[in-house]
Amino acid sequence: MRVAGIGFNSRATGASIRDALAQAGGAEALATAETKAAALRGLAPGLPVRGIAPDDLACQPVLTRSARVAALYGTGSLAEAAALAAAGPGARLLGPRVTSADGRATAAIAEGRDE
Repeated sequence: MRVAGIGFNSRATGASIRDALAQAGGAEALATAETKAAALRGLAPGLPVRGIAPDDLACQPVLTRSARVAALYGTGSLAEAAALAAAGPGARLLGPRVTSADGRATAAIAEGRDE
């Protein structure tokens, strides 16, 4: 299964999420930090959203690093870590996170080992 990890700030809109997701290549499900899952469900209706626990985010091998995100979530990229955690053991990123045109959302796609 292809899972999109999503990072976003408080100014993100549904259009921000859709743009980041489209740039990343699309997915069947979304994942983000558990503290942001309810907000993401509101911004991206129609796609399943999984909230990822902090410990599960922190142990993922991400490709990019934001000091701000690391301080908040214990990982360099919320989008990349959430995608990997949701896709399961042995998942791989298809590439680094991408950013929406308005700069309010990021997305990264991971595929599970069975893909």
